[in-house]
Amino acid sequence: MSRRPLLALLPTLIGTLLCAPATQAQDQVLNIYSARHYQTDEALYANFTKATGIKINRLDGKEDELVERIRNEGTASPADLLITVDAARLEVADALGLFQPVKSKLLEERVPAGLRTPTWVAFSTRARVIVYNKVALKREAVQNYADLATLALKGQVCMRSGSHPYNLSLGAAMIAHEGEARTEAWARGLVANFARSPKGGDTDQIKAVAAGECGVTISNTYYLVRMMRSTNAQDQQAINAVGIVWPNQASWGTHVNVSGAGVLKHAPHREAALKFMEYLASDEAQAYFANGNNEWPVVKGAAVANKELSALGSFKPDALPIGELAKTTVQAQKLFDRAGWK
Repeated sequence: MSRRPLLALLPTLIGTLLCAPATQAQDQVLNIYSARHYQTDEALYANFTKATGIKINRLDGKEDELVERIRNEGTASPADLLITVDAARLEVADALGLFQPVKSKLLEERVPAGLRTPTWVAFSTRARVIVYNKVALKREAVQNYADLATLALKGQVCMRSGSHPYNLSLGAAMIAHEGEARTEAWARGLVANFARSPKGGDTDQIKAVAAGECGVTISNTYYLVRMMRSTNAQDQQAINAVGIVWPNQASWGTHVNVSGAGVLKHAPHREAALKFMEYLASDEAQAYFANGNNEWPVVKGAAVANKELSALGSFKPDALPIGELAKTTVQAQKLFDRAGWK
């Protein structure tokens, strides 16, 4: 055999040998931009690396800042995955074209259809419940979200900002179920019942209700469970002073929101990103969402060893698909602005 053909093949052979390790090295890295600011999530990242050997580089930040950074980085972005809380925030990223389609048989099998979209997937849920002062109000007076806008609760309502995604997602759900006109009337009645101008987060609202600064508020459940599990005496006093209601059990159910993630359009390590998303749907990770951060797993039958979370009991959740909910958050913001809910 002539030596010339062999020599001609050498560049190809050398290129193949050089590229193989580089590709393998690439797959051992995952760059995550995360807006979940929970120290308990550290175990999720560590466990994934231990199980797969894939090193995680993580950039934490606020949702708006991360989205803007991804947009500015464009095709040169090192980010593989965006993780955040609330469907409204995920929809913003999706509407900007930042995600790529997610195709995974495992995710389709484990995550209910109503908790995923073609481009992003939810991994944990939290409900938005009514919290009331047990001395100031009777439970029967606050059975539905609509009750907080009635004249009987004038000067009794504390809320966080109407521009916060938690409230925008609730507004979006109400638009889907009640229509825009009725939702705007509700928002106007709610604003008229404010005990003070909106300020602080959900925990601040719970404490204000417990202290009698107002009679009722709306909060995500994981804030309540966090206080229930706290060893701080003031937190325990606050929890003992308030009652919890699952709203709208006789109609469309209690509003539920999510934490979720999407693979970014220009992800340099797409396979590693998909592996991490599939890991988040594993029994191990699902249990950690519940036990480490007081959220409900999305995977049916996932183990929960959180007695305080379990103590909240069962309820009828809103069955509105999370993708449909996300689409009307912009409409909800305009509506809240008109109502004066700043």
